[in-house]
Amino acid sequence: MSERWFSVVLLLVVVTGMENPALAADRIAVTGSSTVAPLVAEIGKAFEAQNPEIRVDVQSGGSTRGIIDVRSGLADIGMISRSLSEDENDLIGFELARDGVGLILHLQNEVPALSRRQIVDIFTGKVTDWKDVGGRPGRITVVNKAEGRSTLELFLAYFDLGVRDIAAHVVIGDNQQGIKTVAANPGAIGYVSIGTAEFESGAGTPIRLLGLEGVEAAVENVKDGTYPLARPLTLVIRPAEKERLRGFIEFARSPEMHDIILGQFFVPSHP
Repeated sequence: MSERWFSVVLLLVVVTGMENPALAADRIAVTGSSTVAPLVAEIGKAFEAQNPEIRVDVQSGGSTRGIIDVRSGLADIGMISRSLSEDENDLIGFELARDGVGLILHLQNEVPALSRRQIVDIFTGKVTDWKDVGGRPGRITVVNKAEGRSTLELFLAYFDLGVRDIAAHVVIGDNQQGIKTVAANPGAIGYVSIGTAEFESGAGTPIRLLGLEGVEAAVENVKDGTYPLARPLTLVIRPAEKERLRGFIEFARSPEMHDIILGQFFVPSHP
């Protein structure tokens, strides 16, 4: 075999081996929504305990990354904090849990409530001082989610806004970045997963959730359906991988995982 021919064969072997790195029999690669990632990481640990021959790797990066990685074969499972859209019908979605999106303020901010109009005016830059919405005088810092995040898409759709309408001072990626930003700035306002915000608030982080449309932003109100800005948390796979991944998907959605889901301040989707 000539050196050139050997090099071509070696290149084909390397490329073929790299084409779908997620498809190892002893590894399940999961990427996507930063809201879903901590939950799936805990479920993954429980799954590994029962299946020690399989490793579950979880990485965040946003719902868009989850879709792209699954389609390209870079991940076995994508995590998205929404339902699949019409143009994603090449994939299969399995609802894992439900969550709400809530506005957060610094704990020192005493504004009792904001109307829908006031929220829109703040995020579009028409209102720039807290005194104009019933608070103490002070500059408002608008914290917005980066494009590609499902939380942003849900927020924009609910308030009938476009990406270009938002007058953001700070653009963040995951929920933790948003919470840290608001916790460090008494004049900031942002929006994150209610479950994550409740967990952080309970742990002493100086933030508080603001109600919406007269309904308290709380997991219990997501559970009973009264909170208006809620969403499904979904696991996404390629149809060809349904049988191979059935065990993990069924495990993640089983009643045995309810305590983990509730422990992450989400609402189980199945009894």
